[in-house]
Amino acid sequence: MSARQNRRSSRAAFTLMEVLLVLVILVILGSLAVSVFMGTQKSAFIKAAQAQVDILDSNCQTFYLDMNTFPTSLQDLRMRPGIANSDKWNGPYSDRDLGPDPWGNQYSYDPSGPQHHGEKPDIWSGGPPGANQPIYNH
Repeated sequence: MSARQNRRSSRAAFTLMEVLLVLVILVILGSLAVSVFMGTQKSAFIKAAQAQVDILDSNCQTFYLDMNTFPTSLQDLRMRPGIANSDKWNGPYSDRDLGPDPWGNQYSYDPSGPQHHGEKPDIWSGGPPGANQPIYNH
């Protein structure tokens, strides 16, 4: 009877190889999940930045309709600018400050609009770190 118990007790435990195999499988599954999540997060950040840039662009267009000029800075969308025709200002043109882009950087603004050949101002986010592809307004 003791030989039978010894055989059962040796079968009840996992071998070191089985434990290591399970750990390897868990590490592989975990790394796959992290890579999928990181790709999704990067895509979501890019889409959020594009949406915020488009909102700022729309606010600048509304400012232009009232003032017949584009704002000299993004702060003009929230506070009455100190320009000659400021009595036409019908703002604030944005209900809240958008704050930084998803990567923690401030949005950039150029009222002369070289990216849009001077037809409207350029608004952009620097994009993800190291990407060297800013996210411009359309």
